[in-house]
Amino acid sequence: MKILLTGATGYIGKRLLPVLIEAGHDVIMCTRDQKRADYTEYKESWQDKVEVWEVDFLDEPDLQNAPTDFDVAYYLVHSMKSSVGGFAENEAISARNFKTYIDQSNAKQIIYLTGIVNETENLSSHLLSRLNVENILSESKAHLTALRAGIIVGSGSASFEIIRDLVEKLPVMIAPKWLNTKCQPIGVRNVIQYLTGVLLNEVTYDNSFDIGCGEVLTYREMLQGYADVRNLDRYFFTVPIMTPRLSSYWLYFVTSTSYPLAVNLVDSMKVNVIGRENQLEKLLNIEPISYKEAVNMAFSRIEQNMVVSSWKDSFVSSLNKRTLEENIAIPEFGCFKDYKERVIPVGKEEMVLHNFWTIGGKKGWYYGTILWRIRGYMDKLVGGVGLRRGRTHKNAIYAGDALDFWRVLVADYEKKRLFLYAEMKLPGDAWLEFKIIKKDGQCILQQTATFRPDGISGRLYWYSVLPFHYFIFNGMIDNIIQSQPKKGDLEAFLTTANRLGMPNR
Repeated sequence: MKILLTGATGYIGKRLLPVLIEAGHDVIMCTRDQKRADYTEYKESWQDKVEVWEVDFLDEPDLQNAPTDFDVAYYLVHSMKSSVGGFAENEAISARNFKTYIDQSNAKQIIYLTGIVNETENLSSHLLSRLNVENILSESKAHLTALRAGIIVGSGSASFEIIRDLVEKLPVMIAPKWLNTKCQPIGVRNVIQYLTGVLLNEVTYDNSFDIGCGEVLTYREMLQGYADVRNLDRYFFTVPIMTPRLSSYWLYFVTSTSYPLAVNLVDSMKVNVIGRENQLEKLLNIEPISYKEAVNMAFSRIEQNMVVSSWKDSFVSSLNKRTLEENIAIPEFGCFKDYKERVIPVGKEEMVLHNFWTIGGKKGWYYGTILWRIRGYMDKLVGGVGLRRGRTHKNAIYAGDALDFWRVLVADYEKKRLFLYAEMKLPGDAWLEFKIIKKDGQCILQQTATFRPDGISGRLYWYSVLPFHYFIFNGMIDNIIQSQPKKGDLEAFLTTANRLGMPNR
């Protein structure tokens, strides 16, 4: 079977893709930036099974050159993370363009993952938009199967990471009254089972199905359930005085979520999200995973550094100012630069590569940890992403990944180059590059920090932080050269590199 997969580099798409391939299907991966699809290259067995199509359905696709010979299309496109308002219009445009395209293809079925929308009044903007997209797709000549889910629980999911942040960080929680809102969660493994189970299943044509774990829980119960799994004593108190705006700020500052996502989540959390009874679970012979079991499974993936995908690595979650493509090369003019290089001791090249390849997250930035944290807090205060996004995997990193308040533009293992773009709030643009080169018979580590100022405010900013840069950047490159990995870390890194193939990114 041939399948069109939109959202292929998103949270669900990254998990669905290998399942489809292992089932023997051929897949057309749709992505807005072809470089985001490069992670498939390390799977040699995928080479003849995957075709990559760069397309943005906010624009009308070029039907003359678009692939049309496929049986099923998955629609996993959404924009909730990208903005506080205005996403509904973009989602409608994208859905209409997709519907027009599908009507020109051979597709027999569209499978759409959406939200539970059973409340008759006061639906959030997000859920209203999801329902509108479903209505648009239902007008296609292809049969629509809509799977409606509430909170998806899995390693790397936005909902799980927010619950994790709240429970791990706050022993006592004073929260808004939406903590008592009811929801029906579902484990990400069950979601993938439903998405694959309805493939060309005629019983599911032209219908919508609510999917969940069978439990109806309040947000308080979900927080408490997580605490129980982690053996943590936590206390929750609700107050009626927190407005949606205050609730959004509270969620934004305490967790790693972005502000637009916090606003849209709070808007949705005021609505009960409870599924309708249906026979799909029995029809597909799916064993529901309980909420606590899903939390346990998610945490085991985190502890094993086996998080497949993360919401924060979704391309739509950031880079609103410029695209990855526009920032892929360091600009040469009108920039300030801090350039450092150090000779790598003989036999230490792999160790140095490991050190900068695994930078960020829990490991930190090798020098001035407290200064990096202060910069992260300052960024949060002015609406930036802060440091809390961390990194998805301890040893592996790919173009497009979030890395604290940076975005990975290039992660080229073969050329030993890591290139980052700053997503913190700045009066300009900033890049940070690490690269190992050969020069005069020696291995050299090059570290380049580049800043392109926006006007006089950008120049004043650069000069004001120059004294800190002197210590931070010198200390960082020195420690990258000198730091000895913990026992087993270098071997684990090299094992991961060999297992993934770590191709050009």
